[in-house]
Amino acid sequence: MSSFLNILLKNVLGGPSTDPFPFGPTFEPKRLRGRVVIDPDKCMGCGMCKNSCVAGAIDITKDAESKGWTITVWQDSCCLCASCRTYCPMKAVDIVPDWHSAHFEEDKYSRIEQHTIEYQPCTVCGKPVRVLSLEKARELYRNDPSVDPEQVRHMCRSCRQIKDAEAHVDILDVIPKKPAKAGTAAPEAEAKA
Repeated sequence: MSSFLNILLKNVLGGPSTDPFPFGPTFEPKRLRGRVVIDPDKCMGCGMCKNSCVAGAIDITKDAESKGWTITVWQDSCCLCASCRTYCPMKAVDIVPDWHSAHFEEDKYSRIEQHTIEYQPCTVCGKPVRVLSLEKARELYRNDPSVDPEQVRHMCRSCRQIKDAEAHVDILDVIPKKPAKAGTAAPEAEAKA
């Protein structure tokens, strides 16, 4: 009996040896999948996350007045497969280790991640466009010192192509032009005839 009392006294004085979770932090493994978050500064609204979502937990709707779009993630429907994070070309989707997702039944429709992303006018033509993230612009133009990523990211795709062509017009002069075959007229001459 005395050995039992010794063990009991030792355990009482030593404190609990279990996980302190409800009252303190607990162990979280690396790469724990807890909750989907969207970075609205990186999102381009391409819809890859929506199309790859197995559970159908992601929705992208365009604004009625074409001012932008709203991206919604229904956390209650998400199965945390991470395919949205895998296929997002802009790396705007991430899964954070926030695994505290217990909730009451009536709260399930309020557990959403939602962002409204507005278009901004192109700095050249004024067309409404989603601004490219500075990180992505630097990545795209890292090998081209003649292009300023800060300036280019505020342009629409067409204006970026024109600016890129203007910056590299000297390359076109170096490419040899194929001479027309003998007996065939140039396309311009055929069009006039």
